[in-house]
Formats: sequence, structure tokens, C-alpha cells
Amino acid sequence: MSDYKDRKDNPLHKEFGIWSNVRYMLRKMAQYEPSTIFLMILGIVCASVNSVSFGVVTKYAIDIITGGYEKEEAVRLLIKTMAILAAILIFFTLGNTISYAKSWYRHIFIRMKMITERISRVLSLKYEMLEKPDVLDIAERANQATGGNYDSVEGMIKFMGYIATNIFTVIVTFVAVTVLDWRLIIALILLGIVQFVYYRKVVKKDKEEVWDRLSPVWRKTNYMERVTRDFDFAKDIRLFSLSGFLADKQQKIYDVRAERIDHHEEMWFRYVFFTRVAYVVIQACIYVTLYLAVFQNNLRIGDFTMFMSFALTFSAAFTNMLQNFGNLKKNSLFVDDFRSFMELDLGDDEQAGICLPDTERFEIEFVNVSYRYLKSEKYALKNLNLKIRPGEKLAVVGLNGAGKTTMIKLLLRLYDPTEGYITLNGTDIREFNREEYYRAFAPVFQDIEIFAFLFGENISLKTRKNTDMGKALACAEEAGLKEKIEALVKGLDTPLTKIVEDDGVDLYGGEKQKTALARALYKGAKFVVLDEPTSALDAIAEQQLYNRFDEMIGKKSAVYISHRLASTKFCDRVAMFADGEMIEYGTHEELMRVEGEYARMFNTQAQYYREGSEVIENV
Repeated sequence: MSDYKDRKDNPLHKEFGIWSNVRYMLRKMAQYEPSTIFLMILGIVCASVNSVSFGVVTKYAIDIITGGYEKEEAVRLLIKTMAILAAILIFFTLGNTISYAKSWYRHIFIRMKMITERISRVLSLKYEMLEKPDVLDIAERANQATGGNYDSVEGMIKFMGYIATNIFTVIVTFVAVTVLDWRLIIALILLGIVQFVYYRKVVKKDKEEVWDRLSPVWRKTNYMERVTRDFDFAKDIRLFSLSGFLADKQQKIYDVRAERIDHHEEMWFRYVFFTRVAYVVIQACIYVTLYLAVFQNNLRIGDFTMFMSFALTFSAAFTNMLQNFGNLKKNSLFVDDFRSFMELDLGDDEQAGICLPDTERFEIEFVNVSYRYLKSEKYALKNLNLKIRPGEKLAVVGLNGAGKTTMIKLLLRLYDPTEGYITLNGTDIREFNREEYYRAFAPVFQDIEIFAFLFGENISLKTRKNTDMGKALACAEEAGLKEKIEALVKGLDTPLTKIVEDDGVDLYGGEKQKTALARALYKGAKFVVLDEPTSALDAIAEQQLYNRFDEMIGKKSAVYISHRLASTKFCDRVAMFADGEMIEYGTHEELMRVEGEYARMFNTQAQYYREGSEVIENV
């Protein structure tokens, strides 16, 4: 079972109610595939008519046979009547078939559209929100809600149709059975309620005693199966003779799973046995009522057959209606999850804000800026006052955890300051339209992601149609990718990674870094940020790459971040961070004269920048 844990444990979660969610899903159906509503109504009517058709057809056939007609007349009437009824039944059967055949893939289409909505919402969230546990939890719930089949928003659509069919059938048969004997209706309703109560009890016990307890078992099973299949573990398994040990652990996990599954089967066997007994009781009630009607009200054989069919159909439809209503309520919870995420009020300001000033000179200033991560008592950045002047190149250095990356995320407006503010040309950056502000920066991060796009699209990060391939090629060559591209048959039209295209090409570490540099050049933003993109390189290669990139960006403003000091000598100023604070600031020469923490760190690292016995030039 896939019921979630208590949904009230997340303050961002909302409960909209089952009828609100029914209306919501009907609006989604009307928005994305209006024909689904017509097909649902068609299926409801046709399925309900089909469910009572046997009794009606049988009644008319028996009435003709027992009506005292001459044989030839009886045969003629029987053929005529059956032909009319058969045509009607074929019509409704065809309608029911069309409803199902045309609906199921439309349900999937609607769910896929809602997945697109969810993904768009995720991509529009402020970066900072993606690190908040409550937001991540509600986003994951929305992801599961669009997972498909019966436990999802798609399941809500299905059960809306099922329960509507049950209700329609109950209404049709209720009148007929009440005419026969109102006491039979009460008996059938009570028996249906008893079955439903037992069904809900089994569902609850099954979830708590089987599927909840199996959650850690699935996790262990997945891990063990991954270990035994993953090539990375193969050497250790063989060299340390772990086969028997792992097989024993896996068998113990399987034994627990088998015991829970046996319990599951036993509970549902008892329920099925109970429903069979209830069915016998229902039939007994129906037959007793019909026999009494035959003797007391001279009920004819044809009516006997019809009322028996109506009574059985009513009982089944009523029981299914209760069970499907329970399933509808369960799927309504998934719609709650989806709507809770889609309707989050997180103060998003993607569309608001002013435009960037039309100038080539951007000056950034941090004014008493502090930042503290969620649920953290310690500030990641404290009381930062720093100005980056137009065209200036700033090196931000310090050990890991010093606050360098936090400072960059604040600069790029991925985070908003906990205290203080940041200005661009004197204006608080929170007043600018977020997308406009992002366009001012060309960042190159430590973790370089290559998308399953064409090579040229990976540089422009635009569609092939909107990519200036000449510019992309020039940027790629400037970043040092000329030989790589010339070696590819399709050049910049080569698909990267093998995830989507079979003939895709995988890039290696240095090639990825050069691609990231080409992206920064192609974007042509006024501000360039390098956040330790060369951490995987040795010290000498890092220093050489920084020198080359410094030449490429020319007079643009730039921030170089590293815990190594390859970038500091050619920068205009250096900001030294430690424990979330800027402890030293000045030119390389000024900080070396002070002989403080920066000088000690630089002198310690200088030995790594030697080739042979000589220190690399300019270091």
C-alpha cells in the first residue's frame, strides 16, 4: 500500500477536501483533455445500463415464452424483441468499450501535463528553497503524487469514474428493488456496510503490519541486489570470499519479506472468504424475498428473474461504491500533495522587480552581510563589507568551509542575506527582476554538469535553432577545445553523453572544464565568477588555466574562488576568508608585506607551483 505517513507533519502541507479535489481534477481534465469528461459520462451511463441489461433481457424473453402465444407467434416476437434488445445492448457495450479505449491514455496525458506543471514549479523555485527540508519533502510528495497508476492524481480520475458509475447503478436499481420490498434494500445496505468496514480494517492492518514493516526490507533488498550486481564490488567479493556471507544476509532479508507477504495473503484470504459468505447471505435474502413475492403477490417468472438481477446488481454496486469512495479519499490525499506544492506561497519574485541599468560598469557592494543556513546556530558568513569595482578582478581565497562559496551564492542571488544587503550600482539587488539579475553573471562552478544536448547547445545552453554556432565554435576554440571538436565527425552537432543518443560522446574532466569556460565566454555577461572549477587539477595546471582564462575575459569584472592561490597574483585584490569572516583584504603585494594568514598560506603552497627547481613565472 502506498498511503503516506501522517501528512500533517509538514507545515507546508494543506488539506483541500475530497470535493474540492474532485472539482480541481475536473478542471484539469477540461484544461488538458476536455473529451475525457464526455468519455467519462459515456462510460458511466453505458456501464450502468450494461450491469442491469441481463435481467431486463431475460425478463422479456421469459414473458414471451410464458405468454401463451402460438409457437410461431412466440418465435417471431422473441426474435424481434431480442433483436431490438441486442441492438440496444451492442450500442451500450460499444459505448462502454469506446469510453475505456479512448480514456486510459488520455488519463496518462493529463498526468504528464501535471508532471510538466510540477517540473516547471521546481525549476522556478528560488535556489535557497531547494535546501529547505520542508520544501524538499512537499516537492517529493508531489513527485510521488504524479507517479501513475491508481495511487496518484491519475488514480483520482479513474476512481471518480468508478464511483460515479456505482452511484448511477445504485440509483437505477434502488428504485426497482424498493418496489419489490423495502426491507430487502435495508438488508442489502447493511450487508454492504459490514463488508466495507471489514475491507477498511484489512486495508489498514495490511498497511501497518505488512507494507510499513516492509519499507526497510525493500531498502535492504535493493542494497543487497545492487552490491551483488555492481561491478565496483566484484573485486572485494572475490578476494575476500564474501559470496557465502552476502548470500546468507540476502536470504535473511528474503525470509523477513516472505513472512510479511504470507501474512498479507492470509489477511486477504480471510477477507475473500468473508465476502463469499456475505454473498451467500445476500443471495439468501434475495431469494427469500422473491419467493415470498411469488406466493403473496403472484410475481411472474420474468419479473422474478429481473428483480433477482437488479437486487444482486444493487448489492454489488453499493459495496463497490463504498470501497471506491475509500479509494477516492486515498487518492484525494495525493491531489492534496500535488496542490500543496503547486500552491506554495514562498514569496517568489521571479516576475517582479526592475530591469538592470543599461551600463557597462557594474559595481557590487556587500554591506554588513551575514548569512546563516536553516536550523544552523552558526553564521556561514558574518558581517561582510566588500566592494567589487567595475572591471576589477577579485580573488576570494581560504580553506574549505571558510565561507567562500556562501559569499558567491549571495553574490549570484541564489541566497538572500540573513542580515545586511548587497547593492548593484547602489541599488539593493533584491529590487531587480531575478532573471534579469542572473543574466549579468557567467558562473563556472566546481561541479560541472554536461547536459544530454548537442555540443554546441552545451556551450550556448540554448536550442540548436537559437544558437549562434559560429560564436559557439569561437568560444570553444578560445577555451582550448579546438582539437577535440575537429576530432568529432559532427563537430558541435555531436550529442554529448550516451544517456539519450547512442552515438553520444562523453567528455572527460579537463574537457568538461573547458566546456564550462566556453559557456561563460558565450554568455558574454558583464560579471564572470569561477567557483573552484579547477579543484580536480594539479596546482601547476590550475595556475596555467587561470592565466589563460584571465586573458580570455579581458576587462570584464571577475571573481576567482579557490582554497589554493593560483589565481591571486594577477588579480587586482585578494579577499582572505576564515571561519565565515573576511580576515584580510588588499592586493597580493600588500598582503604579503603584512605577513599574515594569507602570506603564510601562499608561502606554504608556493612549493606546489614549481616545475623542476624553478617557481612558475608570475607566481
